[in-house]
Amino acid sequence: MSPETITRSTRWLTRAGVRPTRQRVALAALLVGDGKDRHVTAEGLFEATLRTGERVSLATVYNTLRAFCDAGLIQEITVDGSKSYFDTRMDDHPHFYWEDEGRLTDAPADQLEIARLPDVPEGMEIAKVDVVIRLKKS
Repeated sequence: MSPETITRSTRWLTRAGVRPTRQRVALAALLVGDGKDRHVTAEGLFEATLRTGERVSLATVYNTLRAFCDAGLIQEITVDGSKSYFDTRMDDHPHFYWEDEGRLTDAPADQLEIARLPDVPEGMEIAKVDVVIRLKKS
């Protein structure tokens, strides 16, 4: 990891009040170290971490991703009941899920138009609307 990557990752964590441990900084570097947004699975991040030579368990990756979500650093996008992606881009935006490739990407938000949402039950309010557009080859 370059000093710039470590600095960017450490700042990202500390701004959100997350203690920058060695493992957290290593995972943050893979997520935001280059300044680009990305969508990762816990398993994919675990494999990327191993390729860097960093020693971390899959359980630690899951726990760290959960801590990053809780701190508002990333958001979890569920595409199947058992498949989650973690997105470093925090604004509201739609996603394409490429079923044949098992890949999640951003979809053009300026082309999405939601005209109406259903009434919510009494005492409830809409916290967020996730839009995942599933794609498959025709």
